[in-house]
Amino acid sequence: MNIDDELLYSYGGEIKQYKKGEIIYREGDHALYYFQIIKGKVKLNNYDNEGKEFIHNIFGEKQSFGDSMIFLDKFYPMNAVSILPSEIVRVPKDQFLKLLKTDLKLSLEMNACLSQRLYFKAIMLQNMASLNPVSRLTGLLEYLKSYHDDSCGSCFQVELTRQQIANLVGLRVETVIRVLKKMEKEGNITIENRKIVY
Repeated sequence: MNIDDELLYSYGGEIKQYKKGEIIYREGDHALYYFQIIKGKVKLNNYDNEGKEFIHNIFGEKQSFGDSMIFLDKFYPMNAVSILPSEIVRVPKDQFLKLLKTDLKLSLEMNACLSQRLYFKAIMLQNMASLNPVSRLTGLLEYLKSYHDDSCGSCFQVELTRQQIANLVGLRVETVIRVLKKMEKEGNITIENRKIVY
């Protein structure tokens, strides 16, 4: 979801700067804001009992995060961490809900965005249940590509490290590297300057 910055400012939006590695909100915090990235990159994650990181998603410029929590009186089920120096607009929850009530078109766009995320989350869960690492990686690539303009066909460049991919799909990094090489050999992806193109 990308809402015009000026509109967000008119509803109490403020720009916050975050350093690389800085926590924007923690698992267990009360959901109080709508967040939209102006520049930078943010990951949503948590850790299991052994301290192993699981990444739920990674968002970049002109994307929002934590949106679904705006409509619930619940606590965040994960952390939001800036993985690059980031500039983010945050709007207080009550003001953001007021904006949605006054702008029907924006409200419908928000519903469409959340529906798309739910749809691809369901597909990701299906793929994650698979023991086949190729299915897991293909599901992730499809999911990530869904957030970008696909008018270019097979030219989506994945801006994630092998370790981040491993954390997103619950595989060891060595397995991810091996499977990516296999997928490249089969012509399902290309690797250019160590970047995956799907």
